[in-house]
Amino acid sequence: MCGCYIIPEKFTRFLGRSPDTATPEDLRRYQLQLAEQGVSRISINAAVTALRFFCEVTLGRPELAAKTSHVHQPRKLPQVLSGEEVTRLLEAAPGLKYRAALSVAYGAGLRASEVVSLKVGDIDSARMVIRVEQGKGRRDRYAMLSPSLLALLRAWWREANTQSKMLPGGWLFPGQNPVDPLSMRQLNRACHTAADEAGIAKRVSLHTLRHSFATHLLEQKVDIRVIQVLLGHQKLENTALYTQVATRTLREVTGPLERLNAGPQPGA
Repeated sequence: MCGCYIIPEKFTRFLGRSPDTATPEDLRRYQLQLAEQGVSRISINAAVTALRFFCEVTLGRPELAAKTSHVHQPRKLPQVLSGEEVTRLLEAAPGLKYRAALSVAYGAGLRASEVVSLKVGDIDSARMVIRVEQGKGRRDRYAMLSPSLLALLRAWWREANTQSKMLPGGWLFPGQNPVDPLSMRQLNRACHTAADEAGIAKRVSLHTLRHSFATHLLEQKVDIRVIQVLLGHQKLENTALYTQVATRTLREVTGPLERLNAGPQPGA
């Protein structure tokens, strides 16, 4: 809570008097000033959290803390690639290692941090799953491993071992020094390079592949709760966001106007 020591000082300067005398209107005016200065919603919400702590714990005024409110963050729909665009991107990857790593991001729906943290032993070909250790929220889970992804990973494993790029039981995607894993920065750079080479105009990142994984599964009518487990989401509402970008599913819905037009036509 280091912000608790910075924000109150700024608030006191803004107030021009002891914060003990602050009113709910003072807090509202301070939030408005932050917004007028172009401070991001994330930073404003962080300031509100720090002020709440300051008012409730330091000043002992919980009634004042209760008057503060966070700024609503508009939730944007994720960018999603078509199947054809994903194919082009993967084929344009700069080398087998990056093609395999990007394929894991899409084929298993993993986050960038989860991809680079994989070790050789995390690939369970007997059960056809990928073990994801300490993913977001410090939770372990299993991700799906398709036959084509397994074949690609085996091809990368053979190449890496032939060139002594991979240590026994080490990182699945090692960095320049096999002792270290590939960095997320390197993987993201490879993703952007592949997108440019593939001529994809959309803004693409590693997370775009994860979004595409979830959306494409939903369009294939995979149960949303299964997708929730595969993504490692705690809340179903986070997974449900993909229903708004599953365009194939939307196209398959027959609209009420079409049902009307499907009836007997006048004069028939």
